[in-house]
Amino acid sequence: MLNGHIDSFLSYLRIERRCSPNTQQNYRRDLERIRVFCEARGISEWRLLDVHGVRAYASDRHRKGLSARTIARELSSLRSFFRYLLRENQVEFNPAADVTAPRVARKLPDVLDVDQVARLLEAAESDPLMIRDLAMMELFYSSGLRLSELTGLDLADLDLSERLVRVIGKGGKVRVIPVGRVAAKAVQNWLSLRMQYAPADETALFVGRRGRRLGRRAVEKRVQRWGVRQGLSDRLHPHMLRHSFASHLLESSGDLRAVQELLGHADISTTQIYTHLDFQHLAKVYDDAHPRARKCKKGSFNS
Repeated sequence: MLNGHIDSFLSYLRIERRCSPNTQQNYRRDLERIRVFCEARGISEWRLLDVHGVRAYASDRHRKGLSARTIARELSSLRSFFRYLLRENQVEFNPAADVTAPRVARKLPDVLDVDQVARLLEAAESDPLMIRDLAMMELFYSSGLRLSELTGLDLADLDLSERLVRVIGKGGKVRVIPVGRVAAKAVQNWLSLRMQYAPADETALFVGRRGRRLGRRAVEKRVQRWGVRQGLSDRLHPHMLRHSFASHLLESSGDLRAVQELLGHADISTTQIYTHLDFQHLAKVYDDAHPRARKCKKGSFNS
């Protein structure tokens, strides 16, 4: 009984919400853990799970050493699941609605500074696949794409004459984003070579050596290797370029709403994390430059 409702919820996510396979898998994993917890305590139907049971689950996960972030995500999955069950008239209330998630410390994203980005992207290449990699990274940084958005790009999504790219973001939401001049040129360079690899029926913008669409893991590996090659962190990943795009654009423009639209964030609070990054930069400038902030040299005060 518990399993059947999980399956129908996942179908709802796939068909109606158009959630990505990765998102569906995350929901499945979270709900399966909660299902096992319920069955171990004799809860055979979701309508029998109450607020005390949800709190007991959160406490059990905390005792097992799970992070506050993980527990918060699982509770969020459970709330969404019960909202679906309410809609389907399978339950009478949402037992997770009033359960407070553990406080999660917000980790600021890693970003590259402008000089590091320049070092990463200023490379003259003749190998076709290296030219492809450069085009991918230019798009990440120029347009702030998510990894899934870049790997999902088709040729038809790109309009180089207008320097625009159409992406399908989370929840199937479509947005059209500007492409910078340098990025457009890098992509054009790749397109002139793409036909060496891609068969006529392949629609993907970025393909691998065998001519088929590049997957997420392949892109992550290529970006990481490129970072090492250019003398940057061996932990460089595509999302770091997205974070750098947001941070640099916000620092230059100060327009939080515009950055939110470009990133495809549903909630502006998600975008606001980049204002903290900018504040860190301002605080460092202040500490280094303001007379009342700098440390006094030894012996500068007379008794």
